[in-house]
Amino acid sequence: MMKSVIGMLVITTLLFTACKENKKYHDTAKQEAPTASSDAVADILEFQKELNDEFKDPETSPLPDRYRMDFETLDFFAPDTTYVVLAKLVRTPEALPFMMPTTTGRKSEEAVFGIAHFTLNGEKRQLEIYQNQELMEQEEYRDYLFLPFTDKTNGEETYSGGRYIDLEIPDGDSIQIDFNTAYNPYCAYNPKYSCPIVPDVNALDTEVRAGVRAFDPK
Repeated sequence: MMKSVIGMLVITTLLFTACKENKKYHDTAKQEAPTASSDAVADILEFQKELNDEFKDPETSPLPDRYRMDFETLDFFAPDTTYVVLAKLVRTPEALPFMMPTTTGRKSEEAVFGIAHFTLNGEKRQLEIYQNQELMEQEEYRDYLFLPFTDKTNGEETYSGGRYIDLEIPDGDSIQIDFNTAYNPYCAYNPKYSCPIVPDVNALDTEVRAGVRAFDPK
């Protein structure tokens, strides 16, 4: 799980080095800490711990110092295994690279690695999964895939610009997508960062109440 989290942090650093990407906003009075009742929930809780650790560390945190100094935890939806889906992956080896726009006008060279087909909230959905053309040249990150998406919670419970999920190239024609690992782009915490803008094709017409919630510094 840690490798996956670090992977996207590396992508952000390598692609958008214009600058370096919290706050104390987790309402512990209203939320009870979930327990690891299954392996899937345990994995989700481990992801949350690792992400919090990265946000606390001044070497890896996207938070400005004024927020990081008092940071305790990000605000997460409660783990929900109904948001862990096994998708059919239709690979697109003939897809040509394109320049994905970012929040600062920089460009990220991506290619559609494949289309994920799955059922979520009772309906069939699909999302494009991307492979960064710079990272695929590096041995350590050759297997990393990038899944940005928007959903009906954006601008209310979650960041208005959508969220990201890190994936790895699977061996077969299916891929597991855990929306509990959806996280905010760094520009949600610090406007100095340049973040890929979610393509319109990856807009989900449903609420995804899993993963990291909106950032609300106080």
